[in-house]
Amino acid sequence: MTSEAQRDTPVTTPPRQAPGMVAASLRVFELSLGEMLWSRRTIFMALVVGLPVVLALVIRLFNMAVDGPAVFGLIIWAFFLRFSIPVLGVFYGTSLIADEVEDKTITYLFARPIAREAVLVGKYLAYVACTVLVVLPSIILVWFLVIPMGGSLGANFLDLVKDLGIVAIGLAVYGAVFAFIGAWFKRPLLVGLVFVFGWEQIVLAFPGYLKQLSVAYYLQGLVPHAMPNDSFASMVQAIFRETPSLGSSLFWMVVIEVVFLWLAARIVASKEYVLEQ
Repeated sequence: MTSEAQRDTPVTTPPRQAPGMVAASLRVFELSLGEMLWSRRTIFMALVVGLPVVLALVIRLFNMAVDGPAVFGLIIWAFFLRFSIPVLGVFYGTSLIADEVEDKTITYLFARPIAREAVLVGKYLAYVACTVLVVLPSIILVWFLVIPMGGSLGANFLDLVKDLGIVAIGLAVYGAVFAFIGAWFKRPLLVGLVFVFGWEQIVLAFPGYLKQLSVAYYLQGLVPHAMPNDSFASMVQAIFRETPSLGSSLFWMVVIEVVFLWLAARIVASKEYVLEQ
């Protein structure tokens, strides 16, 4: 009797619990990383960071009489920190949520049993991983090509490690800022470009406290390189060389990243996204 009653009793499956914030973010990260690595934006990124590699290769093939460490420092400062990192941050960071809205796929993401914040955080982590995997190898290639021309790989290895860390920090911080812009503004790419090529360029060129409201001000405070005193690059760098200390730069970069990523997550969690027909 007992066994028959047990067979007749329907078996109920307990409802699946929604994954926690960390687990959900990692799941979104796994799904987004592959999409980003094989996207058109990654082709654009490879072309952008491939330019200094081509330049370094030309310098090496023609055996130009240059100071390798100085040239490498100039490429890091002028090309990567002042151009590539902000540009990649704009094109990737603003698209984390905006692309989903434009493609009308945001509702499918939010229909999953995970927190909305996890969608933003997971896609942001995928952005950081994708850009780091593409940008840092190009810096290493430039280093191998340029440094031996008047310099030593061993003596300059520590500067390479610092540069890789600075670039990774810059990508992460700019990505957080533009993730916030992408979540808040309706035309985030335009706002991001104005911020990078308008606001940051203007406030850094003039004395005063406004430059403290830019990411570039703190990012250049981390740069270990100084341009040769007799070069045109040194005069250009001197315009932007009013920088905070290393400790202050690191502190404020962390603050900027955490605050803007948190703000972006809060906006995504509470905003009602209206899809245009």
